[in-house]
Amino acid sequence: MRIYVPATLDELDAVTHAPDAARWTVAPRRAHAVTAELEQALPEEDAEGLEYVALLNAADDSLALVAGRPAAPHQRVVVTVEVPDAAVAPLGDPAPGDDDEPVASEVQVTRTVDDVAIVCVHVDEAEAAADIADVLAAADEESDSEDVAEVGEESDTALDDALQRVTDRDLLWYDWSELRDVPRA
Repeated sequence: MRIYVPATLDELDAVTHAPDAARWTVAPRRAHAVTAELEQALPEEDAEGLEYVALLNAADDSLALVAGRPAAPHQRVVVTVEVPDAAVAPLGDPAPGDDDEPVASEVQVTRTVDDVAIVCVHVDEAEAAADIADVLAAADEESDSEDVAEVGEESDTALDDALQRVTDRDLLWYDWSELRDVPRA
């Protein structure tokens, strides 16, 4: 099964390079794929369109990973790999108290898959780091404020504007053989 794994750029430091492939170990984690649920949600999309939606959803999750790893470069990363179908399961129901509704492309990698050949990687250009930093700063401002009224529309607008700038950016495509050349912010 082809999956789109949200990642941070520093996770690619663990990639091993050989003349015929770049290999990476995929630990249990959330990822995205063209699922039956995604096909049902978007019946008019062709296979390429569905793959693109799964990729974009993984890019959104990558932004959340970057937010949780302050030392990681501020660039979204999606690693495309093929793993055995048995290593992937539907996400299932959200945990109690989890307000985030899973998206139709979300899957769970259920076991570690060692030495997977990377198909390709999609990465933000280095210049996106400033926009991502703006998203993180605006999100921090909202979460740090104890007075909800203080946050108000201005803070919401700043976060929305920063998120829009990030999501308007196209991720750059890198073949597995080009991973060493991915620019970092």
